[in-house]
Amino acid sequence: MTGIQQDQALAEAYDGITAVVDDLDDAHLQRATRCQGWLVADLLLHVLGDAQRALVALASPIGGPADSDDVSYWRGFPGGDDGAARHAWWVRRSASAFDRPTGIVRVWKETAPAAVRAAAAADPEGYVTTQGHVLRVPDLLATLTTEAVVHHLDLTPELPDAPPPGPLAVRVAVSTMDGLLSDDTVRPAGWDDTEFLLKATGRIPLTDRDRLELGEAAGWFPLLG
Repeated sequence: MTGIQQDQALAEAYDGITAVVDDLDDAHLQRATRCQGWLVADLLLHVLGDAQRALVALASPIGGPADSDDVSYWRGFPGGDDGAARHAWWVRRSASAFDRPTGIVRVWKETAPAAVRAAAAADPEGYVTTQGHVLRVPDLLATLTTEAVVHHLDLTPELPDAPPPGPLAVRVAVSTMDGLLSDDTVRPAGWDDTEFLLKATGRIPLTDRDRLELGEAAGWFPLLG
Protein backbone atom coordinates (compact mmCIF):
# COMPACT_ATOMS: atom_id res chain seq x y z
CA MET A 1 0.00 0.00 0.00
CA THR A 2 1.11 3.56 -0.58
CA GLY A 3 1.59 6.02 2.25
CA ILE A 4 -1.66 7.75 1.31
CA GLN A 5 -3.58 4.51 1.57
CA GLN A 6 -1.98 3.75 4.92
CA ASP A 7 -3.11 7.01 6.47
CA GLN A 8 -6.60 6.37 5.12
CA ALA A 9 -6.54 2.90 6.67
CA LEU A 10 -5.47 4.34 10.04
CA ALA A 11 -8.26 6.91 9.85
CA GLU A 12 -10.76 4.14 9.13
CA ALA A 13 -9.42 2.01 11.98
CA TYR A 14 -9.60 4.83 14.54
CA ASP A 15 -13.01 5.99 13.29
CA GLY A 16 -14.19 2.41 13.73
CA ILE A 17 -13.16 2.35 17.38
CA THR A 18 -14.84 5.71 17.93
CA ALA A 19 -18.04 4.30 16.40
CA VAL A 20 -17.93 1.44 18.91
CA VAL A 21 -17.43 3.54 22.05
CA ASP A 22 -18.94 6.93 21.25
CA ASP A 23 -22.47 6.27 22.52
CA LEU A 24 -21.62 3.84 25.32
CA ASP A 25 -22.57 4.78 28.86
CA ASP A 26 -20.47 4.03 31.92
CA ALA A 27 -22.09 0.63 32.42
CA HIS A 28 -21.38 -0.52 28.85
CA LEU A 29 -17.81 0.76 29.11
CA GLN A 30 -17.35 -1.63 32.03
CA ARG A 31 -18.27 -4.73 30.03
CA ALA A 32 -15.68 -7.43 29.40
CA THR A 33 -13.45 -7.64 26.32
CA ARG A 34 -11.45 -10.43 24.72
CA CYS A 35 -8.36 -9.17 26.56
CA GLN A 36 -8.16 -11.02 29.85
CA GLY A 37 -8.84 -8.76 32.82
CA TRP A 38 -9.62 -5.68 30.73
CA LEU A 39 -12.95 -3.92 30.50
CA VAL A 40 -13.92 -1.87 27.44
CA ALA A 41 -12.66 1.31 29.13
CA ASP A 42 -9.33 -0.34 29.97
CA LEU A 43 -8.78 -1.52 26.43
CA LEU A 44 -9.70 1.89 25.04
CA LEU A 45 -7.05 3.44 27.27
CA HIS A 46 -4.50 1.00 25.86
CA VAL A 47 -5.38 1.99 22.28
CA LEU A 48 -5.30 5.65 23.33
CA GLY A 49 -1.68 5.04 24.30
CA ASP A 50 -1.00 3.94 20.71
CA ALA A 51 -2.53 7.14 19.34
CA GLN A 52 -0.38 9.20 21.74
CA ARG A 53 2.71 7.21 20.73
CA ALA A 54 1.87 7.90 17.08
CA LEU A 55 1.78 11.65 17.74
CA VAL A 56 5.22 11.55 19.36
CA ALA A 57 6.73 9.40 16.61
CA LEU A 58 5.28 11.39 13.72
CA ALA A 59 6.45 14.66 15.26
CA SER A 60 10.00 13.31 15.64
CA PRO A 61 11.25 12.18 12.20
CA ILE A 62 14.74 10.70 12.03
CA GLY A 63 17.10 9.46 9.35
CA GLY A 64 16.93 5.92 8.02
CA PRO A 65 17.48 3.18 7.30
CA ALA A 66 14.63 1.21 8.85
CA ASP A 67 15.45 -1.82 11.00
CA SER A 68 11.89 -3.22 10.84
CA ASP A 69 8.90 -3.18 8.52
CA ASP A 70 5.19 -3.53 9.22
CA VAL A 71 5.53 -7.32 9.60
CA SER A 72 8.92 -7.87 11.24
CA TYR A 73 8.04 -5.24 13.87
CA TRP A 74 5.57 -7.69 15.40
CA ARG A 75 8.08 -10.49 15.83
CA GLY A 76 9.46 -8.65 18.84
CA PHE A 77 6.07 -8.74 20.59
CA PRO A 78 5.11 -12.40 21.06
CA GLY A 79 2.86 -11.59 24.00
CA GLY A 80 2.37 -13.48 27.24
CA ASP A 81 5.62 -12.38 28.89
CA ASP A 82 6.10 -10.63 32.22
CA GLY A 83 6.28 -7.22 30.54
CA ALA A 84 2.86 -7.73 28.96
CA ALA A 85 1.39 -8.71 32.33
CA ARG A 86 2.85 -5.62 33.99
CA HIS A 87 1.51 -3.41 31.21
CA ALA A 88 -1.95 -4.96 31.56
CA TRP A 89 -1.96 -4.18 35.28
CA TRP A 90 -0.70 -0.62 34.65
CA VAL A 91 -3.54 -0.02 32.18
CA ARG A 92 -6.15 -1.23 34.67
CA ARG A 93 -4.85 1.07 37.38
CA SER A 94 -4.54 4.03 35.01
CA ALA A 95 -8.08 3.57 33.69
CA SER A 96 -9.41 3.46 37.24
CA ALA A 97 -7.89 6.90 37.90
CA PHE A 98 -10.53 8.48 35.64
CA ASP A 99 -13.55 9.80 37.49
CA ARG A 100 -15.83 8.02 35.00
CA PRO A 101 -15.16 5.59 32.14
CA THR A 102 -16.65 8.09 29.68
CA GLY A 103 -13.71 10.35 30.47
CA ILE A 104 -11.47 7.95 28.55
CA VAL A 105 -13.80 8.19 25.56
CA ARG A 106 -13.51 11.98 25.66
CA VAL A 107 -9.70 11.88 25.59
CA TRP A 108 -9.75 9.25 22.84
CA LYS A 109 -12.00 11.46 20.69
CA GLU A 110 -9.55 14.35 21.08
CA THR A 111 -6.40 12.31 20.48
CA ALA A 112 -7.26 9.83 17.73
CA PRO A 113 -8.21 12.47 15.13
CA ALA A 114 -5.02 14.38 15.96
CA ALA A 115 -2.97 11.23 15.29
CA VAL A 116 -4.78 10.74 11.99
CA ARG A 117 -4.08 14.34 10.95
CA ALA A 118 -0.40 13.89 11.85
CA ALA A 119 -0.32 10.69 9.78
CA ALA A 120 -1.82 12.46 6.77
CA ALA A 121 0.75 15.27 7.06
CA ALA A 122 3.79 13.00 7.52
CA ASP A 123 6.30 12.43 4.72
CA PRO A 124 5.55 8.94 3.34
CA GLU A 125 9.22 8.63 2.40
CA GLY A 126 10.34 9.51 5.91
CA TYR A 127 11.41 7.45 8.92
CA VAL A 128 10.36 7.49 12.57
CA THR A 129 11.34 5.65 15.72
CA THR A 130 8.97 3.87 18.11
CA GLN A 131 9.29 1.07 20.65
CA GLY A 132 13.03 0.94 20.00
CA HIS A 133 12.65 0.40 16.23
CA VAL A 134 13.14 2.58 13.16
CA LEU A 135 10.33 2.26 10.59
CA ARG A 136 9.25 3.94 7.41
CA VAL A 137 6.23 6.14 8.03
CA PRO A 138 3.83 3.89 6.04
CA ASP A 139 5.01 0.87 8.05
CA LEU A 140 4.42 2.68 11.34
CA LEU A 141 0.88 3.50 10.20
CA ALA A 142 0.30 -0.12 9.21
CA THR A 143 1.35 -1.34 12.67
CA LEU A 144 -1.01 1.13 14.32
CA THR A 145 -3.84 0.08 12.00
CA THR A 146 -3.28 -3.61 12.66
CA GLU A 147 -3.36 -3.12 16.41
CA ALA A 148 -6.47 -0.94 16.20
CA VAL A 149 -8.35 -3.50 14.10
CA VAL A 150 -7.48 -6.37 16.42
CA HIS A 151 -8.52 -4.36 19.47
CA HIS A 152 -11.70 -3.22 17.72
CA LEU A 153 -12.62 -6.92 17.57
CA ASP A 154 -11.54 -7.30 21.20
CA LEU A 155 -13.95 -4.56 22.28
CA THR A 156 -17.09 -6.17 20.90
CA PRO A 157 -17.91 -9.61 22.40
CA GLU A 158 -20.40 -8.08 24.87
CA LEU A 159 -21.44 -5.27 22.49
CA PRO A 160 -23.51 -7.14 19.86
CA ASP A 161 -24.66 -3.97 18.12
CA ALA A 162 -21.14 -2.63 17.61
CA PRO A 163 -20.13 -1.94 13.99
CA PRO A 164 -17.29 -4.01 12.53
CA PRO A 165 -13.93 -2.51 11.57
CA GLY A 166 -13.78 -0.98 8.10
CA PRO A 167 -12.64 -2.98 5.07
CA LEU A 168 -9.49 -1.00 4.25
CA ALA A 169 -8.26 -1.24 7.84
CA VAL A 170 -9.07 -4.96 7.92
CA ARG A 171 -7.10 -5.45 4.71
CA VAL A 172 -4.01 -3.96 6.36
CA ALA A 173 -4.39 -6.19 9.43
CA VAL A 174 -4.92 -9.31 7.30
CA SER A 175 -1.85 -8.42 5.24
CA THR A 176 0.16 -8.29 8.46
CA MET A 177 -1.01 -11.77 9.49
CA ASP A 178 -0.30 -13.12 6.01
CA GLY A 179 3.21 -11.70 6.31
CA LEU A 180 3.75 -13.47 9.62
CA LEU A 181 2.98 -16.79 7.92
CA SER A 182 5.67 -18.34 5.76
CA ASP A 183 5.51 -17.80 2.01
CA ASP A 184 4.42 -21.38 1.42
CA THR A 185 1.64 -21.39 4.04
CA VAL A 186 -1.95 -20.47 3.18
CA ARG A 187 -4.66 -19.90 5.75
CA PRO A 188 -7.56 -22.39 5.71
CA ALA A 189 -9.98 -21.55 2.90
CA GLY A 190 -12.98 -21.59 5.23
CA TRP A 191 -11.71 -18.69 7.34
CA ASP A 192 -13.12 -15.25 6.68
CA ASP A 193 -10.99 -12.22 7.59
CA THR A 194 -12.42 -11.87 11.10
CA GLU A 195 -11.85 -15.53 11.95
CA PHE A 196 -8.32 -15.28 10.59
CA LEU A 197 -7.54 -12.26 12.74
CA LEU A 198 -9.04 -13.81 15.88
CA LYS A 199 -7.22 -17.11 15.41
CA ALA A 200 -3.95 -15.53 14.30
CA THR A 201 -3.89 -13.48 17.51
CA GLY A 202 -4.97 -16.32 19.79
CA ARG A 203 -8.36 -14.83 20.60
CA ILE A 204 -10.07 -18.07 19.62
CA PRO A 205 -8.37 -21.49 19.46
CA LEU A 206 -7.58 -23.50 16.38
CA THR A 207 -9.84 -26.47 15.73
CA ASP A 208 -8.61 -29.94 14.86
CA ARG A 209 -9.55 -29.26 11.24
CA ASP A 210 -7.60 -25.99 11.31
CA ARG A 211 -4.53 -27.83 12.56
CA LEU A 212 -4.88 -30.44 9.86
CA GLU A 213 -5.12 -27.80 7.12
CA LEU A 214 -2.29 -25.69 8.51
CA GLY A 215 0.05 -28.60 9.11
CA GLU A 216 3.37 -27.58 10.66
CA ALA A 217 2.32 -23.91 10.59
CA ALA A 218 -0.30 -24.60 13.29
CA GLY A 219 2.58 -24.62 15.77
CA TRP A 220 3.31 -20.98 14.98
CA PHE A 221 -0.06 -19.80 16.25
CA PRO A 222 -0.75 -17.34 17.68
CA LEU A 223 1.19 -15.32 15.14
CA LEU A 224 0.80 -12.19 17.23
CA GLY A 225 0.06 -11.90 20.94
